[in-house]
Amino acid sequence: MADNSATMFDARNKTRVGFLLLDHFTMIALASSIEPLRMANQLSAEELYSWTLISETGQPVTASDGLVLTPDVSMEDKAEFDLIVVAGGVDITRAFNAKQVSWLTKQSRKGIKLAGICTGAYVLAYAGLLNGYQCSVHWECLTALQEAFPKVNCNNKLFSIDKDRLTSSGGSAPMDMFLNMMTKQHGPKLSNAISDMFICDRIRSESDQQRMPMRQFNSVGMCTPKLVDVIELMENNLEEPIELDELATFVDVSRRQIERMFHRHLDCSPSRYYLRLRLERARKLLKQSNMSIVEISMACGFISTPHFSRCYRKHIGVSPRDERKIAWKGEVVESLLEEKGAAIMYIAHAQDALNHSHSEPSYGSVAV
Repeated sequence: MADNSATMFDARNKTRVGFLLLDHFTMIALASSIEPLRMANQLSAEELYSWTLISETGQPVTASDGLVLTPDVSMEDKAEFDLIVVAGGVDITRAFNAKQVSWLTKQSRKGIKLAGICTGAYVLAYAGLLNGYQCSVHWECLTALQEAFPKVNCNNKLFSIDKDRLTSSGGSAPMDMFLNMMTKQHGPKLSNAISDMFICDRIRSESDQQRMPMRQFNSVGMCTPKLVDVIELMENNLEEPIELDELATFVDVSRRQIERMFHRHLDCSPSRYYLRLRLERARKLLKQSNMSIVEISMACGFISTPHFSRCYRKHIGVSPRDERKIAWKGEVVESLLEEKGAAIMYIAHAQDALNHSHSEPSYGSVAV
């Protein structure tokens, strides 16, 4: 694996991290990012990191769980950052606008490092800021990002650190990304101590994969390895479906054995399951992308658009056109407001947390 140390910041200086909150961001991904920064300061007894919440206008932003956070600054304020993290979440394709994309592009031109957590990488990809980079994003958004931005090197990893770009899937994965970043900045002693404080059994690495639904299903021992192999072949070949006899050859079992495995463990035929996978992908693309219905039918391996529409209506219950109308009824209205100047603002969250931690037994327990 290539050395990504060039991504890291000067460990001698405080790293200033800004979090751009998008509508319906996921709180768990944001907390998984900020808490390691707080604990790094507490354990080192130094303000190694500061963090600031940003919104487009400075107005409160609602998370996917309905909680509302008041940001510290707007995009118009002249705060200085070393790293800006795009905090995404639900319905990402409609959670951002042109002004936010323009602002991120300007930050990149200034040499500020950029990151995306949960589905935040989608916005960076939309801005053209991930072209040629390795990119990790929540598995639910992965299909739409791959189809919409072919120049981005998408993967199924928990997180990716590639030069001046950091991207992470959702849930607790941002914590692992930041802990790996801290290891490169301040050494493993600090990051391991943070992991212990948060009761994490280990710090997952960049090579760890997301637990996709099929792997999760198999982890409880409900199906055989051969069946998992067949399904993974199906998942990886949705645009050009593989015939059942060919699948049998690839996994070295007979066609009849595959049919028995599907009926026993999934209560359906292999062809029906394959069709379900393709329709699930089509549904994500209808909801999450601007691809035409013709393009989606081709991307999901249907011989024609009418055939796709018939299958979709039969198995999903609505036509592809109606599915898209329902999903896109609340389109984002892009803002074209001009940026205005504002005074430099200093946010003292990190220092306040550090001051309050003085009485904690763990305060200053790790030398960096």
